[in-house]
Amino acid sequence: MATWQLQDAKARFSEVVDKAEKEGAQVITRRGVETVAIVPIEEWKRLTSSAKPTLKDLLLSREFVFDDLDKMIPKRGKLRTRKPIDLE
Repeated sequence: MATWQLQDAKARFSEVVDKAEKEGAQVITRRGVETVAIVPIEEWKRLTSSAKPTLKDLLLSREFVFDDLDKMIPKRGKLRTRKPIDLE
């Protein structure tokens, strides 16, 4: 994983992107602190898809329990109505 200073990454952005495609994640630092990473799109999709289950996966999982629906659905407040307006 290569590290780039921000000013170098800005000046050579195409090169940073090319290296990310070929070699993997490229880390960009700001004032010596790792700030962001540029990763190939395949890796990004893999990371984001594995981070959150789909609704189908959630409903079919053994951890999902229908017994606690009262806790999952918030109570509705009382309906407020407006006072009638006298148009005469």
